[in-house]
Amino acid sequence: MSNSETEITILGSTGSIGTQTLDVIESHPDRFHAAVLTAGRNWELLARQALRHRPRLVVIADNSVYPQLKDALAGSGIETASGPEAIADAAGLLSDDIVVGAMVGYSGLEPTLRALEMGKTVALANKETLVAAGRIVTDTCRRTGARLLPVDSEHSAIFQCLQGESHDKIRKIILTASGGPFRTTQADMMDSITPEQALKHPNWDMGAKVTIDSASMMNKGLEMIEARWLFDVAPEDIEILVHPQSVVHSMVEYIDGSVKAQLGLPDMRMPIRYALGYPERLPSRAERLSLTAYGTLTFEEPDFNKFPLLGIAYQAIATGAAAPTVMNAANEVAVRAFLNRQIRFTDMPRVVRETMDKLSHLTADSASDIRTAHELATRAASELITL
Repeated sequence: MSNSETEITILGSTGSIGTQTLDVIESHPDRFHAAVLTAGRNWELLARQALRHRPRLVVIADNSVYPQLKDALAGSGIETASGPEAIADAAGLLSDDIVVGAMVGYSGLEPTLRALEMGKTVALANKETLVAAGRIVTDTCRRTGARLLPVDSEHSAIFQCLQGESHDKIRKIILTASGGPFRTTQADMMDSITPEQALKHPNWDMGAKVTIDSASMMNKGLEMIEARWLFDVAPEDIEILVHPQSVVHSMVEYIDGSVKAQLGLPDMRMPIRYALGYPERLPSRAERLSLTAYGTLTFEEPDFNKFPLLGIAYQAIATGAAAPTVMNAANEVAVRAFLNRQIRFTDMPRVVRETMDKLSHLTADSASDIRTAHELATRAASELITL
C-alpha cells in the first residue's frame, strides 16, 4: 500500500454491497486499498477476494468453516480469524481507515459501534444498525467525533441534496421507492406470492433479505427510520413516493418551495464511490443516465393497505423506546421464515405486529437494552412462526 492510499475495512465483503465496494476500490487503485475483509460464511468467495486484493486480515463469522478459509490462504501471508467477536475487533483494528458497514441485519450493529467508538468514518449500508439503535449510534458519533456517511442510494441522494444547505431550511425529505415486484399486483393475489417471485426485483440487484424487504416495502420503512436518525428529521416530515423507474433516488424540499433531487442509473457503485471519496467526487466510467431514454418519470403514493409493514415502521418510530429494535428483529425472523416457506408473504406483517404488541414494554436506554430487546423479539417472533 502506498502512503496516498486510504485503507478500507469492508464488513460483509461477500454480499452485494461488499462486492461492489471492491469493484470501486479496484477502479481506483491509487486511492484505496482493501485492508480488512469480513464475511458471514461464504469462505470460498472470501478467500478469492483475499488473494486478489491482498488485505492484511480476513475474518469469517462462522467458526465451522474457518478451517477451510485458513487452508485456502495458507502461505499467503494474510492473517485470518473467525467468530463474531473477531469481526467486531476487525472493525476497530486500523486507526485511520474507512469502515464500510455492508453486513446484513442486526449482526452489523456491534462492529459498527466498535468503529464509531474509535471515532472512525463509517460508510453505512447496514440500515438495521440505525433502526435498532439509532439514538445510541448518533449519540456515539457526537461523543467520539465519528462520522456516518450513507451508502444506501436514497440516503446518499439526500446527503448530496443537503450539501451547502442549512438544516433549518428543510421542509421535508422525500424518499423514493421502486415499489418492488408487486406494485401492480392485486391485493387478493398477495397471499399466493412465492419466494421466487419476491426475489425478482425489477431494478436492483441485491441480497435476498434486502430484496424481500423491498418486495414487502419494509425496506422503505427501515429507510424512513434510518433517515430520521441520519438527518435529524421528524418521521412526519419524511414522505415516501413510489417511483418505478428508480432514476430519482430521493429529494429534499426546502422552505422556499424548491426541491432538490439526485438522479442516476440504479447502480450502487455510485453512492459507494461518493461515500469513499467524500467530499471529492471521483471519476467513473460507468454508463451515464440518459433522460431521453426514459421519456417519462412517474411518482405515486404507496399503498399502505397492501403493504402494511410500511405503516408498522411509522408506528414503531412513533412509539419509540425499543419498538424499532423489536420490529427489526421480528422482521428478520419473518423474512427467513418466508424464504423457508414456513409462512406466507402476507403473514410477515402479522408476525411483526404481534411481536411488537407482546414486547411493547421494553426500553432502549443502552446497548445492553438493545441486545436484550433483539433477543427477546427474535425468540417471540420465532414462537409465532411455529403456531
